[in-house]
Amino acid sequence: MKIALVSPFDLAQPGGVASHVTHLGAELAKAGHAVTTIAPKAARAGAEVAGTFYGIGRTIAIPTNGSWARITLDLTRLRELRAILRRERFDVVHLHAPLTPALPWMVLLGSKAVNVATFHAYRAASAWYRVFGPLFAPLLGRLHGRIAVSGPARDFADRYFPGRYEVIPNGVDLERFGPQVEPFPWANDGVPRILFVGRFDEPRKGLATLLRALPLVRAAVPEARVLVVGTGRRERFARLLAAVGDGVEFAGYANPDVLPRFYASCEVFCSPATGNESLGIVLLEALASGTPVVASNIPGFASVVTSGEDGILVRPDDPRDLADALVRLLTDRTHRSALAEAGRVTAARYAWPRIAERVLAAYEAAALRAADG
Repeated sequence: MKIALVSPFDLAQPGGVASHVTHLGAELAKAGHAVTTIAPKAARAGAEVAGTFYGIGRTIAIPTNGSWARITLDLTRLRELRAILRRERFDVVHLHAPLTPALPWMVLLGSKAVNVATFHAYRAASAWYRVFGPLFAPLLGRLHGRIAVSGPARDFADRYFPGRYEVIPNGVDLERFGPQVEPFPWANDGVPRILFVGRFDEPRKGLATLLRALPLVRAAVPEARVLVVGTGRRERFARLLAAVGDGVEFAGYANPDVLPRFYASCEVFCSPATGNESLGIVLLEALASGTPVVASNIPGFASVVTSGEDGILVRPDDPRDLADALVRLLTDRTHRSALAEAGRVTAARYAWPRIAERVLAAYEAAALRAADG
């Protein structure tokens, strides 16, 4: 098949949708399909994509979900996009985050292929969708298939845009994350490390909760430290950091080739997010790495981790509950080993080849619906 993957986001900027699009494209190409990726022009060098790439429109940064996303609002590119669609004659056009302006809208308006969309977002509610949702109905009526990355993401989309959604989650690259990864030399220094991965100055990521929990953890495990991998502004946490002294290490941004080594080098992975997570790719990476997971009991995370079986889920924004879970794992090697083994079993269900097979099956089902009119 000739498949177009459409992202509204600059693929050079790290993020869940960008990771999903690039990995899915690679798996589809491995399976012998002709893959084209359409996304905003990259503001800088970044992710490599399989097959052909069309960079459309100048990017701008917009605030979204407590962070910033780089998208294009260049509506003058509609004619260029229609020319690409006519020339390429795709069998399937697969749009990601289709309600994000403006690239998916323009592609969907011009596409005569089988149109499939993956809905990645999850929120408790959306005033934007409630007010403007009816305006999207004709556009979404051009879809022949709808995918959501989790049950919570499906329920969120279906609340405002009712339809038939199939849940196909994000995947994880088991060739990159797993027991085969070599830890850093410092992993043998005897310091028990709690790993946090993400844009740490986004309030919803919950680093503040982890920093509040850390003194409680160190009361039981004095040598414990938090290792933060990712970007952000440390000054936002000046007071909390002062209270924990040398208990926090900042590693900065880790490129995709290096990131697996951080998971392999830490005793526990912690994601204390407060909400608005549709699934949590970092959880999948930790599970695949065999790094025991402690995470908030929020809908997106609970769709991946079964507390007590392959991880521990704690009350959101509760430093005491978080500290108790971390101490239990840091002081019980047997418990950590059991969770690590179960986590790898869970992660295997999310291996990218499996996810790509399910996406291809969704394409076939959408093609049948398109043929039926």
